[in-house]
Amino acid sequence: MMEEIHDEPIALERAFRAERAHAFEFKRFCGRQNFRLIVLVARGTSDNAALFGRYLLELTTGIPVSLAAPSVHTLYHARLNLRQALVIGISQSGEGTDINLVLQAARRQGACTVGITNEPHSAMARLVDEVFLVRAGRQRSVAATKTYTGQLLVLYLLASALGQAVTLEEVGRIPGHVRQALRLESEIRELVERYRYMHECAVVARGLNYANAFELSLKLMETCYVVAERFSAADFLHGPIALVERDFPVMLFMPPGKTFAEMNRLAKRLRQLRAETVVISSSDSKLPAATRALRVPDVIPELYTPIPYIVPGQLVAALLAEAKGIDPDRPRSLKIVTRTR
Repeated sequence: MMEEIHDEPIALERAFRAERAHAFEFKRFCGRQNFRLIVLVARGTSDNAALFGRYLLELTTGIPVSLAAPSVHTLYHARLNLRQALVIGISQSGEGTDINLVLQAARRQGACTVGITNEPHSAMARLVDEVFLVRAGRQRSVAATKTYTGQLLVLYLLASALGQAVTLEEVGRIPGHVRQALRLESEIRELVERYRYMHECAVVARGLNYANAFELSLKLMETCYVVAERFSAADFLHGPIALVERDFPVMLFMPPGKTFAEMNRLAKRLRQLRAETVVISSSDSKLPAATRALRVPDVIPELYTPIPYIVPGQLVAALLAEAKGIDPDRPRSLKIVTRTR
C-alpha cells in the first residue's frame, strides 16, 4: 500500500499524458451531442470516485448527474429511458459483474457509454463505446490508492471535455501537488501513534471533498479495522454530532474555498465539545485550535484539491495500520476483485 501511495505522482502523470489527447477528441464528440443527463455507476472505492464525479460534473458542466443503483437493472430489470444520457462506469478491474450489466443495459436503452478502468483488456473495456484508462500499473494492495486518484484524474479529463471550467493546464499540475502532499509522511507517522488504540471515529467534509470523507473512512475500516463513519458537515449537525464526547476522534477535510467557513465553524464547535480533531487543510489556512492539523504544502484552487487532499488520508490509514500491527495489504475477508450482482 505504501509503495502504491508513493507511486501516485508518476501514475497520475502517466494517465494525464496518455489520455489528454483522448479527452480532446472526446470533447469534439460531446460537442455534437446534447447530453441531458449523466449517470455514474460503480462499487466500493470506485463508488467514492463516482461521488466525486457527481459534484465535479454538475459544478462544471451544468448537466444533472445521477449515481446509478445497480440492482434497479440487475435484480429488478427496470427499463429506463436513457436517450441523450451519458453513462459512465468506473471499475479498477473492469470486471465488476453488476457494473458491466448496467452498462450493457444502458446501451440497449439508448445511452452513450464510457468506461474508466485500469485494465485495457477487461470486460468493461470491450463493451463500452469509449474507454479511458487509468494507467496506474498493476494494483497489488487490496486497499486501492493510486487507482482511486487515477479515476479522479480521468473524471477531470471528462469534465474538461464536457464543459469549460476544468482546464488541462490545472489538471496537469495535480501530480506535482501530490508530490508535495507526500512530504507529510514523517509528520503523519508521528501523528498516528496518538491513535494506535482508536476503534471508532468520524470523517467529515462537504462539497468536492465529500467523496474523500467516504474514501478515508473506507480505508480506515478495511486497513485498520476502525469503525469510521462518514458525514457531510451539514448532515453531521442534524444529529450525529450527538455522538461526540470528550476525546472522540473527528477528521475533517477543510480546503480553502466555498466550504471552508462552514467547516471552520464545525471545527470550533468540536473543540468546544473537547473532541479530538484532525484537520486536513492548506499551508496558509487560518485554522481554529485543533488537536492536530495536516497542511498540504501547496496552495491549490478548491476545484483541484480532492486528489492531493486524499493523499494524507491514505498515509494515515497505511501508517496507522502499521502502528496497530496490522498488514494493510492483507485485510481479512477482502480480495482485490469483488463480484456482485
